[in-house]
Parts: sequence; C-alpha cells; structure tokens
Amino acid sequence: MDFESAADRVDVTKPHPARRYDYWLGGTANFEADRKSADAVAKAFPSIHFAVLENRRFLRRAIDHLARTEGVRQYLDIGTGLPTEGNVHELAQAIAPASRIVYVDNDPIVLYHARDLLDSSPSGATAYIDADLRDPASILTHPALTGTLDLDRPVALMLCAVLHFLTDDAQAYAVVRELCAALPSGSYLTLTHATNDHLSDEDRAETDAANLRSGVPFRTRSTAEFTRFFEGLELIEPGITSVIDWRPTEWRPHPRREAVSMLGGMARIP
Repeated sequence: MDFESAADRVDVTKPHPARRYDYWLGGTANFEADRKSADAVAKAFPSIHFAVLENRRFLRRAIDHLARTEGVRQYLDIGTGLPTEGNVHELAQAIAPASRIVYVDNDPIVLYHARDLLDSSPSGATAYIDADLRDPASILTHPALTGTLDLDRPVALMLCAVLHFLTDDAQAYAVVRELCAALPSGSYLTLTHATNDHLSDEDRAETDAANLRSGVPFRTRSTAEFTRFFEGLELIEPGITSVIDWRPTEWRPHPRREAVSMLGGMARIP
C-alpha cells in the first residue's frame, strides 16, 4: 500500500467528512476548506462538538459490549476517519488480542495516516481498504478483507456517523442491506446517525441550508427513518436511543439529547 503517494491525491480545496470530523475533535489533519465547512455547520448547530465526542464514547461502549458480552473477534469499520485515541483495533484488542479488524475509508489523507491503524497486536490483524461505502461490492471482495476476516464467522459491521452522508434514502438502505447480507448469522450491525428529532421546522430548514453551504452532502434522519436500517435484525437492548443513553457505564454530566442529536443502535444478524 503506497501511503506516501496518497498525500499527493489530497484535494485541499474541497471539504471532506473525515477531515472535518478531525477538526471538531481538535485534530490537526485538516485544511482551510474543512474548517470553513465545519464552522458553517457549527453556526447552525453550535453543539456539534458534543455530538462528535458522544459518538466516540458510544463507539467505545459498543466495542466493549461486542468484545466482552457477545464474544466478537472480527470487525469491519466503514467510514473510519482519521486515526485518533481509541481506534477500533485498540479497543477490541485490549480485550481480545487476537481480534481482527478491517478499516475502510475513501479519503487519501486517511490512507496516508492509515499506518497508525495497522499497528495490530501480534496475535491479531488489521487491514485498511481505500474504498467508498457507496460501492459495497468493492469492499466485500477486496483482498484485504477476504485475507483478514473469515466471513464464515461472525463479524461486527460498524457504520458510525457515516450513513448521514448518503443523502439518497434508497441508496442508504440498499447499502446496509447488501453489507449485512454478506455477513454470516451471528454477526452484528452497529450504527450511529445524526437525527432531526429535536428540531423545529424552522431549525431543520436552517440546518439543511447550513449543510448545503458546507459543501458536504448530509442528511439527518428521524428515529423512524433510522429504525428502518435495522429491519429484519434483532435489536440489542436498549434498542434505538440517543447515543448518550446506549448502555452508559457510569453516571456523568452530559449534554442534553437535543444538543447531541445523534441516534445509536446495535442489532444481531439472524
């Protein structure tokens, strides 16, 4: 994998979700276009920083549950984003060192930094695929996936804070169905998604306009729309909730649900 040449393919003039997310998390692997896009969103939704932080906390709890309670040892993380503290392989391998993880993203700068995602424990394995969620077949047939994961054994499919970038509903639901259909019984689907549940019609219009100005296509969905992603699957308790309410491990002060506006859920594939 040519990490160095990936940097030459980065278009710094157009914002990208992974780099924008990095900016909200306080990272440095972002550019002016990303920051302007992020600030445009934050102007309409000032608590966006709470949302990204609570999404990361949800991810930690989800991996802990999958590894400790469900015994999952394989993970497919699509929409990985830039490496940060608490990557999937670090969380999973801290519990089960033999865990195997495949990361997927479509930004050259994420590929450039992907070496940090390939620092697997000796008994486990990690791999990175430069591919787009919109083309599930290119992911499912990629040698890095088939050479790392055993698709006859359960896999945890992680789609955290990525489906809201698929603005076409038919495409978004079809992508999830295709990915789940390729995984064996006993696998798991874990999702988080920005929601418009707490927005008035006026605020929703303002948010939609801000997302349009940001240059990054984005589609908030209601709880009912989010629930459709889990049709035919077996929801894990507590079902679909705000990410801050999904299996909290301890009481702590946290922002209001409407300040986070992020839904989360996990389900078993029968």
